[in-house]
This record gives sequence, C-alpha cells and structure tokens, in this order.
Amino acid sequence: HVQLVESGGGSVQAGGSLRLSCAYSGDIYDSYCMAWFRQTPGKEREGVAVIEGADGTTTYADSVKGRFTFSHDAVKHAAYLQMDSLKPEDSAMYYCALDSTYCGDMRTSLEVRDFRNWGQGTQVTVSS
Repeated sequence: HVQLVESGGGSVQAGGSLRLSCAYSGDIYDSYCMAWFRQTPGKEREGVAVIEGADGTTTYADSVKGRFTFSHDAVKHAAYLQMDSLKPEDSAMYYCALDSTYCGDMRTSLEVRDFRNWGQGTQVTVSS
C-alpha cells in the first residue's frame, strides 16, 4: 500500500515561484516511477514531469521545460517540484503519482502511463 501527500500549493503572481512537495510512504523500494500531473476543470490531465527513482533521470513536458525542476530525496521519502517563472496557464490542481516499478520509456510514462497511486492534489493559482 502506497500513500502520497502533496503540499506547497498556493497563489502567486506571474513570474513567481512555488515549490511543491510530495511525501510518500509504503511499499516503495529502489525501483519506482514518480510523476507530477496537473488538471484544470474541463481539460484533460497533463503530465508535467516524471522521474526514474533508481537514478533520478527526469523528463518534462515541453510546456514546463526549463522552468520546472523535479527532484527527489530517497532518504526523506519526498519528491519536489520547483516551479519558477510561473505563468497564468500553469494554474491547476497538481497531483503526484507513483508506481513501484521502473518508468521504462520516460516519455511514455509522462504521456500515457496509468499510474496506480495518487495523492489528493494541491492547488496552484498564478495571477497575471
């Protein structure tokens, strides 16, 4: 059983920064695949970033590349999404997700993979 708890959302002005956290617990070992997704009402869920737990390899959506940084701390059982140069279009509910397996193809994991474990989400609002 895996539990994920997001935190760090809030309201900022365009150009500002936020750091989201995802605390995870449960049956998670060296091989895991974790991702951040976001969703706004009426839109499809969008994969933002994915990380291979075993080696820290990351892949980002084109919409956030160069502005967002996904990192993890295996000792603290936490993952972080540093979001800089925020834009109003980044406003969404952000979710972390995790599977206790390798990511494999990173782009596929970001865009197609049906993750098994999800957090409850944290809201990010960016005003212009």
